Formats: sequence, structure tokens, C-alpha cells
Amino acid sequence: MYTSQRPLPYAPTPYSYTPNPTLSATINLDEEVRLPPSDLNDSLSEIYSIITTLDGLEKAYIKDSITESEYSEVCTRLLKQYNSILSDEGVMKAFVGLDEFKREWDIDLPRATERLRTGLPATALSTPTPSTPHPHSHPPSSTSHHPPPAAPHPTPASILLATENFITFLDALKLSYRSKDQLHPLLSEVITSVNAVTAGARDFEGRGKIVAWLIRLNGMRATEELGEEEARECLFEMEGAYRGFKGVLD
Repeated sequence: MYTSQRPLPYAPTPYSYTPNPTLSATINLDEEVRLPPSDLNDSLSEIYSIITTLDGLEKAYIKDSITESEYSEVCTRLLKQYNSILSDEGVMKAFVGLDEFKREWDIDLPRATERLRTGLPATALSTPTPSTPHPHSHPPSSTSHHPPPAAPHPTPASILLATENFITFLDALKLSYRSKDQLHPLLSEVITSVNAVTAGARDFEGRGKIVAWLIRLNGMRATEELGEEEARECLFEMEGAYRGFKGVLD
């Protein structure tokens, strides 16, 4: 007859390891955790793969082999993976910097380098258009009866999201958020949502300031912080950008 057994208080492992409750007493929480050499090499290899993949993606985008939305999605994911790996202090110490890493691994890949320096897909650095013609397509003749496609009208939901993201970023600065890992993700959400609203002819004064600050923040280390002067400058310029954004909605 089958008798049920009381479930184990921990997940069994292939090696039948039994947790030792006294082990935690031997762990110094103030001691720097160092990755084993194999894990560190795996992380550096992943960075190498991301850089080479990113360079191939940039070439595909330039050749119009993929759509803007496909490019943006993959590029954003690769950039997040790159920053996530480098958020580990041990990996960052071995990585040193992008230029040093490229020399160590004997790679150049200028397109990937530029993308990693900006920290943004190319689509985020210019005003999005409602449609992108193929680079080899012929321009419409002057006698054509088909006008170019109009910029899509932004939805109330997209306007609300962009507004909320702007306010969230401004509030973060006012609440003394200063480090790259606090501010860069918030400002990335701002430019992404703003692009969805200002496609085509709806560009606005101050958009370039958003991009400039994103690039500036991306060049900092994860825990590096803006100084108070820089934070005030950023707040002033982002408030101006917010006013410019609201102006195109009137």
C-alpha cells in the first residue's frame, strides 16, 4: 500500500546534499564575493558574444534587412543583457572598460562600439517616422496621386504613458535619485514612450536634451552618481523638454 511521505524541507539535488544550518555562521557578509574563474570567463565570453551580435544587428539594420521594430526590440534586449552582466563588480573589474576589452579580445566592431557608448538603439536617437522606405526604392513622382503616409495620431494611452514617465523621472531627481542605475532606466522609458507619441512631424524642442542625458548617464558606472550641479542642470533641462513635449500636444 502506498503511503505518502512528508515533503522534504528543501529541494533535493542530484548529489543528495543536506543543508547544514551551521554553515551560515561561517559566511562573512562584509567580504567581497568573487566569481570562480570559470564563471568569470563565462561572463566575459557572453559580453564578447553580445558585442559581435550587436555589430551584426547594426549591419542588418543599415542594409534594411530587418524592420525598425525588430531592430529596436533585439537591440534593447542586447543592451540590457550587456549592462546586467557588467553590474557584477567582479566582472566589471576584469572587463575594465570597453576599449580595454576590445584590445584584450582583439576586436574592433565600430558599429557595436558606438551603440554601446550611446546605450540606445539607433531608432531612439532620431525622430521615428511613420514608414521607412527601402533605401533602393524610387522616390514618388511629382504626378503621383498617392500622398506619403501621414504620421499616426497618438492614442490617449500613449500620451498618458509618456506624461507619466516624464513626471516619474522628474520626481526621481527631486527625491535625490542620483546614480546611473536609478536614472538611466527611467529616462530610457521616457524616450521610448515619447517616440511613440511624437512620430513623424511631431518632434519637439528639448528632445535632443533627453538623448544627450541618456548618453551621458550611459557613460557612467552603474553606481556612479551625478553631482548636485549636474542634477540641477538635468532637472532644468528635463523640465524644459517636458514643456516642449506638452507643447506639441496642444
